[in-house]
Amino acid sequence: MRIYFASDHGGFELKEVLVEFVSELGYETEDCGAFTNDPSDDYPEIIARAARKLSADALAGRDSRAIVIGASGQGEAIVTNRFRGVRCATYYGSVGEQKDMSGKTLDMISSTREHNNANALSLGARFLTEDEAKQAVKKWLKTDFSGEERHTRRIKQIDEVA
Repeated sequence: MRIYFASDHGGFELKEVLVEFVSELGYETEDCGAFTNDPSDDYPEIIARAARKLSADALAGRDSRAIVIGASGQGEAIVTNRFRGVRCATYYGSVGEQKDMSGKTLDMISSTREHNNANALSLGARFLTEDEAKQAVKKWLKTDFSGEERHTRRIKQIDEVA
């Protein structure tokens, strides 16, 4: 599976660490920028580079994901979610666990994959330690979509809205 990465200056250092970490986990990575830590850069076009590639893969049925990183991760998620076939969740850190309708306990990262089949993850670099980000990314990459009918139905509805 290919993982696309993108960040602005607010997520640059964490992106550099995570690209190497994800490569070491055995995934194919592609860094879509930023390629230097420029405090005056603007995230929309940088993030869009990864989102465009993820969208093209999603529409072609190729299994890939994207990890986008900014100071808060919010703007990055907004940009990423503009692209057809992309479902980006934002992660700031653990907020505890929840139980789904079947009673299964899920944390936020697992929920984004199992219930929403998120194929992009936006990280708020100012809210996460390097270790927290690594653990979240590792779990997110290893968690599969449940494929349950209710979740599949809802994702189809999301795709039809766009």
